[in-house]
Amino acid sequence: MGFEISPKTKELNIRLEAFMQEHIYPREHDWQEFTLDHNNLWKVPPWFDGLREKAKAAGLWNLFLPYEYTPWSPGLTNIEIAPLFETMSKVTWAQSVFNCNAPDRGNMEVLAKYGTPEQQEKWLLPLLAGDIRSAYAMTEPQVASSDATNMELEITRDGDEYVLNGRKWWTTNAIGERCKIMLVMGRSNPDAPRHKQHSTVLVPRDTPGITLIRPLRVFDSFHSPGGEAEFVFENVRVPVSNMIKGEGCGFEIAQGRLGPGRFQYAMMFVGMAQRCLELMCERAEQRVAFGEKLSKKTSVQHEIARSRCDIEQCRLLTLQAADVMDKQGVKAAMPYISMVKIVAPKMCQDVADRAMQIFGGAGVCQDTMIPEAFTVARFCRIADGPDEVHMSQLGKLTISDLVR
Repeated sequence: MGFEISPKTKELNIRLEAFMQEHIYPREHDWQEFTLDHNNLWKVPPWFDGLREKAKAAGLWNLFLPYEYTPWSPGLTNIEIAPLFETMSKVTWAQSVFNCNAPDRGNMEVLAKYGTPEQQEKWLLPLLAGDIRSAYAMTEPQVASSDATNMELEITRDGDEYVLNGRKWWTTNAIGERCKIMLVMGRSNPDAPRHKQHSTVLVPRDTPGITLIRPLRVFDSFHSPGGEAEFVFENVRVPVSNMIKGEGCGFEIAQGRLGPGRFQYAMMFVGMAQRCLELMCERAEQRVAFGEKLSKKTSVQHEIARSRCDIEQCRLLTLQAADVMDKQGVKAAMPYISMVKIVAPKMCQDVADRAMQIFGGAGVCQDTMIPEAFTVARFCRIADGPDEVHMSQLGKLTISDLVR
């Protein structure tokens, strides 16, 4: 089995790597110093917008949208998008320079697929232009949110408006000052069948009745500038025209949003792990201990070899998921999507852990991207569906496929 990289993707990836070398890698330390300073919470560095304008001018913008989302897509297939995501993910914040970052990319796909022309005009176009940012409010503190049908936030029709009451947490990107719109999932039809009880509505971030309870910390990090928010919604009113697709479509939208995006997540972890491996090899060649380079020590060689094997296996699995999505559709690719969601974060976590060990003290401080790769990977073994949910789903699919 082989995956041919198209000439178009090769050319894009060369330009993307050149952009990373010229503009992104030299700013890694600057980004860390700015965002880790609590005086700068929820702000982006003053030079950040300039990088985005350069990326847009270079044609390296909105690369994540597959070809079916014409006229907004650059016309790439999923298999063509995959290596681009690997390249841009070697720096943890670089996706946002190219307007390819979560949760915006998933929200843009939802609006492109399900939104009305009016919703697309008001919210999708500014997101595509990079003028605003967005959030997706699904997870709730009082229920097991790994089951999307558990969501309890109430969405009640009142004349020409919907009224929202409830709590949300782990709402990524909702604290940053650039977040202007949230896609909020809640229960609108409690008497309907289980998978038709929920809906998704567009809620402007400044709507009266939304109260920020607290910013949540991830391993003691605020994840600035976007943040992770816990909210209370108290009699939050939005017009009925803010309903996406229709009442009872919330579960369908959640699955449509989260499923395909998981292969992009997986390539993100391949890119982060590949960068950890590159840094690990450089460190091993530069550092001397007990009279010889670390690269001469068998234990270090084994950790590097194991990491390369793990990354290549995950890369090929993710490319397979993308290829099946392109040729057979998302439904046929669901087993592979579950596989990459299980495998990729754990792979990246393991590779980053090995890199930390080889780096020593420098591997656990802000001097490299390795600690962030480790914590993001560990966090994402819970986010967007925990490992256990995907393993149960994959187990059931496998039994169904193999037992006749």
